[in-house]
Amino acid sequence: MTITRPVQTRVNERIRIREVRVIDEEGQQVGVLLTRDALEMARSRGVDLVEVAPNAIPPVCRLMDYGKYRYEQSQKERESRRHQHTVELKEIRLQPKIAGHDLDTKGRQGQKFLDAGDKVKFTVRFRGREMAHPEIGKGLLDRLAEQMRAFGTIEQTARMEGRTMTMYIAPLKQKQSQHEKEGAQRRDEDQNEDAQGSEEALQHHVDGEVATDARYEEPLSPPEGAPSEAVVRPND
Repeated sequence: MTITRPVQTRVNERIRIREVRVIDEEGQQVGVLLTRDALEMARSRGVDLVEVAPNAIPPVCRLMDYGKYRYEQSQKERESRRHQHTVELKEIRLQPKIAGHDLDTKGRQGQKFLDAGDKVKFTVRFRGREMAHPEIGKGLLDRLAEQMRAFGTIEQTARMEGRTMTMYIAPLKQKQSQHEKEGAQRRDEDQNEDAQGSEEALQHHVDGEVATDARYEEPLSPPEGAPSEAVVRPND
């Protein structure tokens, strides 16, 4: 069995590579520095040197208050978890002699549970001589399954278990995953905001190098034997 350890962010003295590309607190490119010089810069500004892109060449580090950064990240994760929905199993109990309007009420209750993203377990309890007529319970559950068609899918058809007959219905996938998608979208937005500053600064640095190379590019000299341009001077 392979145990996967979480990747830990290297900070300050844990960054052991010789040189790094540094981005300051405002997201501006500082340049490639020796790691010891980058650490000295971080200390002088009262911040931490945090490795944000370890796979780049050289790795990209950012100057930031790492303690404050971790606190903000934990708050964002807590907010995302609060908006996530945990699927619960809701049980609705019936009796074989239930009236028609009461059965419709139970069905609407099940629809609300499914619409909220929860699973529903319908249970019919038999007592005494009712055990001789399981088809009554089967008919009730079939009627409920028809009512739930637009809200969920049958996970387990009506099945007799001792003195009870049960049926499980799961919410539609799009209903079940709606809250999870919202939570994932918030996490992606937070990660994109953190990475955007580093990427913009890095691209700005690359664009600056290209512009510098173009500015100092030497003009092409004319080939040998080509006539030179004549200089026309006005007559004295």
